[in-house]
Amino acid sequence: MDKLFKLKENGTTVRTEILAGLTTFFAMSYILFVNPAMLSQTGMPAQGVFLATIIGAVAGTLMMAFYANLPYAQAPGMGLNAFFTFTVVFSLGYTWQEALGMVFICGIISLIITLTKIRKTIIESIPGSLRAAISAGIGVFLAYVGIKNAGLLKFSIDPGTYTVAGESVEKAQSAITANSSATPGLVAFNDPAVLVALVGLAITVFFVVKGIKGGVILSIFATTVVAISVGLVNLSFIDLSQNNIGTAFKELGEIFGVAVGPKGLGALFTDTARLPQTFMAILAFSLTDIFDTIGTLIGTGEKVGIVASSGENHESERLDKALYSDLIGTSIGAIAGTSNVTTYVESAAGIGAGGRTGLTALVVAICFAISSFFSPLLAIVPTVATAPILIVVGIMMLGSLKNIEWDDLTEAIPAFFTSIFMGFSYSITHGIAAGFIMYALVKTVKGQAKEVHTMIWILDALFILNFVSLALAK
Repeated sequence: MDKLFKLKENGTTVRTEILAGLTTFFAMSYILFVNPAMLSQTGMPAQGVFLATIIGAVAGTLMMAFYANLPYAQAPGMGLNAFFTFTVVFSLGYTWQEALGMVFICGIISLIITLTKIRKTIIESIPGSLRAAISAGIGVFLAYVGIKNAGLLKFSIDPGTYTVAGESVEKAQSAITANSSATPGLVAFNDPAVLVALVGLAITVFFVVKGIKGGVILSIFATTVVAISVGLVNLSFIDLSQNNIGTAFKELGEIFGVAVGPKGLGALFTDTARLPQTFMAILAFSLTDIFDTIGTLIGTGEKVGIVASSGENHESERLDKALYSDLIGTSIGAIAGTSNVTTYVESAAGIGAGGRTGLTALVVAICFAISSFFSPLLAIVPTVATAPILIVVGIMMLGSLKNIEWDDLTEAIPAFFTSIFMGFSYSITHGIAAGFIMYALVKTVKGQAKEVHTMIWILDALFILNFVSLALAK
């Protein structure tokens, strides 16, 4: 095991890596339920999507384990599946088969830009201040996800100011888009789930501050026990017979390979009138997929030795391998029948628990594979048990803010939009886009436009083009 994953060289142990892998898996296992629920609204068979989700996750994560030897996990990305469902299918009118074709093309684009070193060039073109801001932004994003998953926030929406996504009642219940009149607030502490989350946060803080080995995974288990004891998790509803693996494989056959078939790629470019719209949708898919991964790797890469913390240092060979792993996950996931597979930001939870090698990723992949037979058991670990982990890991990642020169507004303004906007917009990609655009703007105003790397200008143009296309699609 040490020879395969170089555990001693990376200062870790088998026990630490296993615990880190379990931590990452439980932090991201929600995707096994959320992704089928999201994509099935387009007409895709839910159990088939469930298996496709596992196939995409296992393929990408195993690449991270054995090829890149890195502790990152992959799965269909949140946000990407929402874009797939609500924008591409519901709003733009594409079929789910055509949308899968778009996802497959994203995999091809990822292959091209990775083979030509464009993705690595993008990462190396990012100035040190923005790298620090991206790392902190990942922390803000994680903490916000944790706070939201813990149920600590409520949102007030003024009557008459919101629109409902979709046409039917079923679709209307799935997503409500409100304007800026929606305001967050603290919930009343009378919900058992919220109280359990607070207890879990206290337990997590205790283990982490005390520096107890395996404290992160122990806090998940301890919080789960509390949730069971107060009736938040009803064990009587956990029935293994509910997961019919035979039916799941049958439904998988309905979506497997559709992306590259006549109803997928074969139908995507037949209508010349909508080609501009098709290309813009693919651009939006690709930008989000690429920069979700880049943001995660930059945000956590210093700890695992694949990204330098600052300066213009060229990155390591392991970064190349991480990028190859990402494109394999997306390509195989598209063929299997799911939306874009991306490197999960929840990998930071496992890294925070000490994960440093591909053994962590291998544990995650094994857990995903096993879950195809025992998915009901995952319901034992409630979201409120993993939410405190995301909050604490997010806090840890905010430390990179100290590397930003806040007295220099040309550095502070882009850093603010990168880190804070990432959480507020609930999107890693949108945070990076806001930071990149503001960086070019303030440098131009300051008369320092020549300091902006050519790649940043190109990306800014693509980001703006993407925002314009999304505005026109509404």
